[in-house]
Amino acid sequence: MKPKIYSTYSIPVQVKDYMAQYCDIREWHGDGRTPRDILLEEIADVEGLYTGGSSMVGRIDEELLNHAPHLKVISNVSVGYNNFDVDAMTKRNVIGTNTPYVLDETVADLAFALILSTARRITELDRFVKEGSWKPTTNYREIYGKDVHSTTLGIIGMGRIGEAIARRAKFGFNMDVLYFNRNRKQAAEEKYGAEYCDLTSLLTRSDYIVLMTPLTPETFQIIGKEEFKLMKKSAVFINISRGQTVDEQALIHALQNGEIHGAGLDVFEKEPVDPTNPLLQMSNVVTVPHIGSATARTEAAMAMRAAENLVAVLTGKEPIDPVGK
Repeated sequence: MKPKIYSTYSIPVQVKDYMAQYCDIREWHGDGRTPRDILLEEIADVEGLYTGGSSMVGRIDEELLNHAPHLKVISNVSVGYNNFDVDAMTKRNVIGTNTPYVLDETVADLAFALILSTARRITELDRFVKEGSWKPTTNYREIYGKDVHSTTLGIIGMGRIGEAIARRAKFGFNMDVLYFNRNRKQAAEEKYGAEYCDLTSLLTRSDYIVLMTPLTPETFQIIGKEEFKLMKKSAVFINISRGQTVDEQALIHALQNGEIHGAGLDVFEKEPVDPTNPLLQMSNVVTVPHIGSATARTEAAMAMRAAENLVAVLTGKEPIDPVGK
């Protein structure tokens, strides 16, 4: 008899065909994530939970685990797993997995998309043209952007994605690269000429700052009021980590008071972002809806990787990407 699994969203056909060889699958076909009450009913008899991360399942906590006495593995189709209560899962011998590596280059692409679109005012000037504001009398000095090439990029969090961003910066845009990380990355220093420095030095010297840390107790609101004051008034701040790594009210204040030049944001304190959020009214802020890995090819690769992790556990093997170990 095949083990039962539940998916909190509709599984891509190729991935579902693979898992069906090993598991009996039930899945949610409604809009958004499975409502909590339905999820707690559905997991009563399952050994595996397949989910698109925190946005598709919410918190994996004691309550959820109490409703799933047979659960052996929870497979997140994401790199982040801050929705996992790892201690509670460990006590129940429930293995958690994620999908690192396969999205690194795609997220690094987005980092530079935000840098370029913010620096060169792409979304603002797109509206300028489409709304008919471009005239023969247009004063081009009023729509000048900022150069990206031959400037200084500061990366907070030099993991695999950080290194992919550094490579683009060094060889694509001739940028000097600074980085702040828990540990020095000698390989990044040798390959990209990256300079390891403390956070204060990075913030005061960088023209562009990319926040790329996971969300942990140590990184919660790592960038706040004092950090924005340290940045150049000409600095552009990019966040593609998690919304909670930034004090969002401090960011709003810094932008409103000219403490920094602009921002590019893929993540927010509350998601989906509140339509009344002042950040959405600022022409010097580029916003996108948490799309770091959102390309068809990358999402398909992540879905398959998550499936392979889940199947490995349910067939008595070690998963490729266990978390919390």
